[in-house]
Amino acid sequence: MAISQPDLLLLSSSFDHAKIMLLILTAKRAGPDWMNKHSRFWEIDLFRTIAIVMMITFHCLYVADYLGVARTIDYVYHGFWWWFPRVTGGIFIFLAGLSVTISYARSGRVSPFLRRALMIFAWGLAITGITWLIARDNYVRFGILHFFGIAFLLAPLFLKFRYANLAAGAILMAVGIALWEGMEQGVFPGSRCLFWLIPHSFATLDYWPLLPWLGLFLVGMFCGKTLYPDGNRRFRVPELTNPIALALILPGRYPLLIYLAQWPIIIGIFFALYPDRIISYLPF
Repeated sequence: MAISQPDLLLLSSSFDHAKIMLLILTAKRAGPDWMNKHSRFWEIDLFRTIAIVMMITFHCLYVADYLGVARTIDYVYHGFWWWFPRVTGGIFIFLAGLSVTISYARSGRVSPFLRRALMIFAWGLAITGITWLIARDNYVRFGILHFFGIAFLLAPLFLKFRYANLAAGAILMAVGIALWEGMEQGVFPGSRCLFWLIPHSFATLDYWPLLPWLGLFLVGMFCGKTLYPDGNRRFRVPELTNPIALALILPGRYPLLIYLAQWPIIIGIFFALYPDRIISYLPF
């Protein structure tokens, strides 16, 4: 029996409707886990956005102090402005370790980490070159981007572990802090050859050795596996749907872009306001 053209269209429409209903039922049956697999976690973006605000605040004050525009930072050891950038960077490092486990749980691939590691480390080398041109006495030898490049490169070695990451992270942090305290008190001299691994005392604009910070990265990986197993939330939080709130945490999605973009913007503002302070640092 022949089927007319209108009947074919009706059957096609009914089939498409059935597929849509099946997808909806599947999503409902999967519940929050299905949604988590295909969405970002706003609480992570929120904390990363807070860290971005802290970072930009400190860098503006730091540049003003460095250029002699105003005395904005008191460099007292263990004082507020000693802790502020370390807490800021620590938030980024912890969240990076946490996010690594979520990304791996969702994709099952390590190649994205390797590509990201090489890209971030390359940006770190670029900052090394730029700061060497404008501030040779204290240029960046192993800054936050160098650290992240190495951390992401090492991350695949720890992706299968959970409690071992917590133990290793705690040990690395304890050893790193002990070495740092010993260096500050003159007990531990540091090492010029291993400055990228263990704390060493030298003048630099940015410094994040693997010890103790890789320990915090591993603690973040432990928390990622514990709080977001298989890339899903283990706890319940209200979903964020307010468009204004979503816009406010949007920067948390682009930390690297904002980190790189902030410098020409900050320097450009100070150049517009205090050109004589900037010109003396130009290499030409």
